[in-house]
Amino acid sequence: MYDKIQEAARFLQPHNKENATIGIVLGSGLGNFTNEIEVTEAIPYGDIPHFPVSTVEGHSGKLIFGHIAGKPVVAMAGRFHFYEGYEPNEVAFPIRVMKAIGVQTLLLSNAAGGVDPSWKVGDLMIITDHISFATINPLLGRNDDRLGPRFPDMSEPYKKTLIARARAIAAANNIQLREGVYFGVTGPTFETRAEYRLIHILGGHAVGMSTVQEVIAARHAGMDVFGMSVITDIGIREEDNVITHEEVLEAAHAAEPKLTLIFRELIGGL
Repeated sequence: MYDKIQEAARFLQPHNKENATIGIVLGSGLGNFTNEIEVTEAIPYGDIPHFPVSTVEGHSGKLIFGHIAGKPVVAMAGRFHFYEGYEPNEVAFPIRVMKAIGVQTLLLSNAAGGVDPSWKVGDLMIITDHISFATINPLLGRNDDRLGPRFPDMSEPYKKTLIARARAIAAANNIQLREGVYFGVTGPTFETRAEYRLIHILGGHAVGMSTVQEVIAARHAGMDVFGMSVITDIGIREEDNVITHEEVLEAAHAAEPKLTLIFRELIGGL
């Protein structure tokens, strides 16, 4: 795995001309955020050695180098999921490659189901913590100390200082933010009513099929992480609750301008 990471990093390093230290991962329906980037290069995943390829609608599948708010960044327009048939270490592979080319701070977004019945579609949630028990840990197997320690600390998976900055940005722009725990699942099925209730009982505020494996790999590598969910459906409600991927994408698009503003201002302050 280490050799594959290094090979991908060597391929990408000439494209990282300004030594970006900020990485971004864009979730379902949030690809328009790339319009904020002054793009210098966009590389299809298929061109990068050992990179997986996105198979999900709403994930375009390019690694983008450019600038946001005057800062050099590298962004994943489209991520990989365990439910696509990828192994957890394949899902984490791009994060480790980002680290290998110099990324120190990782910003992640995702589309998630709301578990708190008082929330509404379109809300933005700062991820303050996560529960990963329902996913497969990407660090299983023999540890390579060149990538990180055998037993990485996860007491602060999402950097508190970045969360505080995001709160301040939202307040200055009259944006209401939720905060809570992201509960990671494998997918690809949306949750049953009973599963939503269980996740709520266990302390989850939002549930989704991505992010936690990326965050575990990032923290294993010593990266600082900030995460934000767009609440694209509410799982616990009385009326008929039929959820489609198309509706998820639509809700994500509608909330995207607020998420974009927060990410842009957060990056500008790094």
